[in-house]
Parts: sequence; structure tokens; C-alpha cells
Amino acid sequence: MGPNAPADAVQPAQPQTRESIGDAVHSGGDSVLVLSPGVTLTLGQDALLMSGQLSTRRSRSCIPCLGSSGSSGTPGSIPYYNILWAEITGDHRWLLIDYADETHSNCLEVRNAKFAIPELVTEQTPAGVGDQVAPWVDRLLDRAYSGSVRHKRAWVLVNPHAGPGGADRIWEKEVKPIFEAARMPMTVVRTTYSGEAVNLARDLDIDNYDIAIPCSGDGLPHEVFNGLAKRPDARRALSKIAVCHVPCGSGNAMSCNLYGTHRPSLAALAIVKGVPTPLDLVSVTHGGQRTISFLSQALGLIAEIDLGTEHLRWMGATRFTCGFLMLVLQKKTYPCDIAVKVEIDSKEDIKKHYRNHVKQRKDRLSRANRSQVSTSLETPNSYDGPGLPPLKYGTSVDKLPEGWELIPHEKLGSFYCGNMGYMAPDANFFPAALPDDGFIDLATTNGDISFFQSVNMQLGVESGHFFDNPLVSYRKVSAFRIIPRNQDSGYISIDGEAIPFGPFQAEVHPSLGLTLSKNGAFEAPGPLDWDMQ
Repeated sequence: MGPNAPADAVQPAQPQTRESIGDAVHSGGDSVLVLSPGVTLTLGQDALLMSGQLSTRRSRSCIPCLGSSGSSGTPGSIPYYNILWAEITGDHRWLLIDYADETHSNCLEVRNAKFAIPELVTEQTPAGVGDQVAPWVDRLLDRAYSGSVRHKRAWVLVNPHAGPGGADRIWEKEVKPIFEAARMPMTVVRTTYSGEAVNLARDLDIDNYDIAIPCSGDGLPHEVFNGLAKRPDARRALSKIAVCHVPCGSGNAMSCNLYGTHRPSLAALAIVKGVPTPLDLVSVTHGGQRTISFLSQALGLIAEIDLGTEHLRWMGATRFTCGFLMLVLQKKTYPCDIAVKVEIDSKEDIKKHYRNHVKQRKDRLSRANRSQVSTSLETPNSYDGPGLPPLKYGTSVDKLPEGWELIPHEKLGSFYCGNMGYMAPDANFFPAALPDDGFIDLATTNGDISFFQSVNMQLGVESGHFFDNPLVSYRKVSAFRIIPRNQDSGYISIDGEAIPFGPFQAEVHPSLGLTLSKNGAFEAPGPLDWDMQ
């Protein structure tokens, strides 16, 4: 190995002739690249397969399975999903592959594989043997980014005060290196006060970016959605800018639903490889104001657990458990009048709806040519005009819509609506939630049940039995109005953010927003046995 070669990089095993180089490069067709008799890279079905010679020492900067000549041959592989980038150096001497490697449980770090290109290959004319390496790299990147967009232009927001703190360190150490290795252009902004992201998103030049990436809890995505919604061109902004999430807070529900994880580096890789996914958004009207919701709307027990434990943020997600135990002991109820526009009332019909939706998504994917690389994230929505869609049912201060009936609920324990399934890690409150079915999932419970029943119901959230619990009313709705009674103050939670206590109304806007997910769907499993019929 020459003095200027990268450590542990793969070099040709033996001096080679022009003829042997040509035979080696061409021997495997389009999927196989033979850089020397001992080094072969193959485009497998789901991974890059590497056959080389086992290195006697490991480098943090190079793959451990390939090294200099003289060791026993050992195959290795890198899943396409983990490959961040591949390129040939300017001097045509090296093939570089950057990828994300799981260094320990739930943590990824960037690794660099470096392969020497035989000198005779670099000397060939564009019409000769040397012309084979660059097309092979293009094919590798096509597979690594199948269904996704390369070089996504990212607007990154870091909230240093999110959750228990540490978002700055998480961004610098765990997330930024992955985005850099994927060659993503980035503009990074650190927020300094609550609500700042609303103004920043409202004034953003959306033509300069493809995705917005809050590094925070769920509060910063809420602000970004609402900032985009305040723009004169709100509909285009919401359909063009894919709002993503790097989890740095307490609940991290958005990341759990889109990427199946609350680990920052795993979420970062999922964003790099993310699939454009239309997302239903909800307009919540209250006291003459209109707020956009992407996650949840709550009054009662859940709202108090969420907002009434702000002083326990230092505990992380444990604060929600402590808040729950304190409140159920009180058997507190929240009298109110509720009117709901129900779309699917039966739990069995909801399972059928979920099953049909999943089948339709799979059919769409099977018809699509997934080998074609996406070139744009922007998706059309069903609304005309520049601003937000008009409110179909008016606001919370208008006359009750025709056909709606306010029904008294004297002993309400919790009124909880979800646009997504997970509300925190292992808290799949809404297992039948779908990103773009045009409905909100509503779960209501009474507050006068026993402590044992409350705890058992809560344990069912993690075990998957919450949906089928007879004490839980679970419906798919498109709109609702709720009017608290006999209570001058309290908590109303919209995406985990407080709004003034009082009557409020909500209605869903199908596919108004855009995000990136791993597979075009939520990662939460559906209701138990949804696929058994």
C-alpha cells in the first residue's frame, strides 16, 4: 500500500495487464464490479455484497471486512437502506462508499468504505473499460435511493430546550454527520423562544427547500405546520415542504409513527431515505382562532397528563406515567357537551376499513415502478386556491352544523383524538390511524371507573388491547365540537400544546400536508387481528 493510500482501504492484490482488467470489470455484467481478482462488489437484491480479503485490523474510517492482501477471503454486505452515498474521487483512483453502521443498539454512525480502482482502469478512454465504474456507481445509488429523493434540501430547526435538553449535542454528534454523508444541503437555525418557528416557517422561501426538519419534541413540528399554514400560499407550502422530525423531546410521537423509532440517528437515516407521504391535517377553531393540528386533540385525563406535567420535563417520558397515576387516583371527571360527525362507528368496521386501506396501499406500490428514483417530493392536494381550505362546518362560535346534536357527557374521563397511532414510544393509542384516510380516530373513556380498570386500560395501550377494551369507545370521525361545562379553567392539548380553555371545534382536511415516512405509511401495527378476516 502506498504512503498516501487511506488506511485499510482495498487495493489491487496483484499487478494486472490491460486485458485482465477488462475481463474482470466485464465479467459480472451490470451488477458486478471486479476491481481486482480479490475484490468484487455485487448489487444484490437488498444489499451491496462485497467479496474481499479480511483485514487484520479495524479502522473507524473504513469497513472492517475488506483489507490488504494476504488474509483469508470473507464476504460482507451493506444494506441499500444504509448506503448514504457513493462516488469516484477526482483523480479516479478510489471508489468511496459512505454508509450508516449500527455501532451499538439503536445508534448509527457514519462509516467510509474505500476501494482502490486499478491504475489501468483509470487510464482507459470514456469508451473503454474505465467507463464501467461510474455507471455501476449510478446503479448502486439508484438502488440505495429507490423511491426517495437524493440531495434533499433541508431546513433544519434545533430547539436546544426540547424535552430533557441536549438537542444541540444530539444534532452535532448523531444527526448532522448522517445528513452530511448523504450530501444533503442544509440550513441550520437554532430556535431561541417558544413560537419562533411559526414566524420562521411563515416567512420561509419554500422554493429553496424540500424538507423541514425540527430537532425537538412534537412542539416544533406543530409550529412549522402552523407557520406554513399562515402563508398566503399555504396550500402549496404544505404540499411542497415535507415536515419531518428528529426526536429530541419527551414524547417524540411524530418520529415514532413515521420512522418506528425515537432514536435520533435512526430517524435521521429514515429521513435521508424517506418516502413522500401525504398527511391529513386538522383545523381546530377556538375563541375565533384557527390552529392546525397534525397529531392529536385532547381534553380531560390525557390533556392533564400532557400539559399538567410540564414541570417534570427533566424526567423525560416517565413524567406521563407519574401524571397518570396521580390523576386516576382522584377519579376526576370532565363534564361537557360533545357533538361528533361519526364516519365509522363499529370497531369491526374500523378494522375492515384499516385492512382495505392497507391492501390498497400495497396494490399501489406493486403497480408503481419502485426502481425509478423520485425527483420531486411535492404532491398535489385536492383544494383549489392559494390559502387554507375553507371550513366546511364553520367554527366553534358558529351555530351548530345541521344534523349535529350536542350530547351531554357528565362523567367524561378522557376525550382523545389522534391523527397518528403512537403518542409516545410504546403508547399506540390509535392503532387504526392512517396518514391519509380523511378521518380522525376518537377514543373516549369515562372517569368514574375503578383504579384497577384505569390501570388495566392503560396497560392495554402498550400490549395492543386498548382498542378492543369494552370501556373504550373508539370511532373514526371527520369533525367534532366539544363544550366544557362546570369548569372555568383546565387543559386542552393540541399536538401537546396548550390552547385557551373553552369550547373548540375540529375538522379534518384530507392529505393537506406532506411528510416523509419509511414506507408511505405509519409504522405502528394496526388493531389486534385486523388482518385475520
